[in-house]
Amino acid sequence: MAGSDTSAKSLYHSLDEAKVGRKHWLTVFTSGMGFFTDAYDLFIIGTVTVLLTPIFHLNTDQISLLNSISLLASVAGALTFGRLMDKLGRKRMYGVEVAILVLGAILSAFAWNFTSLLIFRVLVGYGVGGDYATSAVITSEYSNRQSRGKLIGTVFSMQALGLIAGPAIAAIFLSSGVPSDLSWRLMLGLGAIPAASVIYLRRKIRETPRYTLGIKGDLATTATTVEWVTGEHGTVPSGEPTKTSPLMRPRPIAKLTQKPFLLRLIGTAGSWFLIDIAFYGNSVSSPLILKLLQPKGSLLDHTLLSLLIFVVAAFPGYWLAVFLMDRIGRKRIQWQGFAVMSAAFALIWLLPNGATSVAVFLPLFAISYFFTEFGPNVTTFVYPAEIFPTSIRGSGDGISAGMGKFGGFIGALLVPHLLKSVGISGVMGIMAGVSIIGVLLTMVTLPEPRGRSLEDVSEETPLLFEPDTSKSEEPEATAS
Repeated sequence: MAGSDTSAKSLYHSLDEAKVGRKHWLTVFTSGMGFFTDAYDLFIIGTVTVLLTPIFHLNTDQISLLNSISLLASVAGALTFGRLMDKLGRKRMYGVEVAILVLGAILSAFAWNFTSLLIFRVLVGYGVGGDYATSAVITSEYSNRQSRGKLIGTVFSMQALGLIAGPAIAAIFLSSGVPSDLSWRLMLGLGAIPAASVIYLRRKIRETPRYTLGIKGDLATTATTVEWVTGEHGTVPSGEPTKTSPLMRPRPIAKLTQKPFLLRLIGTAGSWFLIDIAFYGNSVSSPLILKLLQPKGSLLDHTLLSLLIFVVAAFPGYWLAVFLMDRIGRKRIQWQGFAVMSAAFALIWLLPNGATSVAVFLPLFAISYFFTEFGPNVTTFVYPAEIFPTSIRGSGDGISAGMGKFGGFIGALLVPHLLKSVGISGVMGIMAGVSIIGVLLTMVTLPEPRGRSLEDVSEETPLLFEPDTSKSEEPEATAS
């Protein structure tokens, strides 16, 4: 099998060293439009529930559930689609999740009471969770070595546009005199449009070359896909086998319970859980936080203020993370982001007027947002798509994303209640503690993938490139 071994190495090398081209950006666009919608749908609900409170006569418990139920449903979506990607392939699952999201968004616009809207928001969340699991892995497995962080980060940073679109569209409706009962329906229904635009592209995307080679052992199909991605001739030479042997496939029975993957899973899932407590807790409840800060302000005032924070602080944070991801590394961006977040939250908590003065609160809150994005909100999406072997990459990413969304659910569910019991100051103190734990978890559990091939960072290289020398050693080598 020396010929197929050489071909496999050549194909991986072509992927890793390729220049970023049109097909890479097509993949990023196809994935990124889903994240634009994910952000829009998850965060517009905060404004919608304010409008719906007098219409559906919502109490605090119902507001909390509507604000958070999509995040809880996304846990199931991430776990399901992550596992199915490993079992059935990336291509077979891609596009299904965004179709579910579109259906949920359209139905949400026609909800007639609290219960119906709650059910439809479950559909939205299930699709969002599936999108988190699928898009990162697919982009990662198409990417080259030097620009992988930038490409995966760009997909996620489309969330920044969704964050801006949500309050911007809400502000347009609130200022235009459109009746509240129509405004909230339009706000929810519009979320279906960008996601629907990429369903066809997702269903037509090719199976990732790392899955066809690493799991299927299909050299011929992989060569065709590599040529499509890179524009370089990647055909298997005439006379060579078009299939690899099971031994050559990278870690065919790797498990998340094995070393070092269990520690890495604790790191990716744990840090994503922590950042989403803070991010979704503060973001979804931002209308409530700003209402406490400015009791006399209108919903339009608070919506515009949220938009200002997102534009000035969050948006540049996303893109600075993308720009520097492959220069200074994921680990540094993540731990320093957690650290500055903790400091900003702690100052709001500890300063006598930190939670009552607009002049003090807003700059510190904006700094926390900037380093949330130029920090763990972006890197927690990138990390799990890089540091697990191909055979369990979907599962590792799905579990990590699922834990993140569970953290978001907890944050979105509890913050409205915490604001009533401990106020803005108390909430920020809790967020400071959450962020400090994130620093420690990042430093202890996560490697630095910058500039390394997926096969190297996930420790698939020895099995891929070192030939078997003894049949008696085959089971041990395969299971390592």
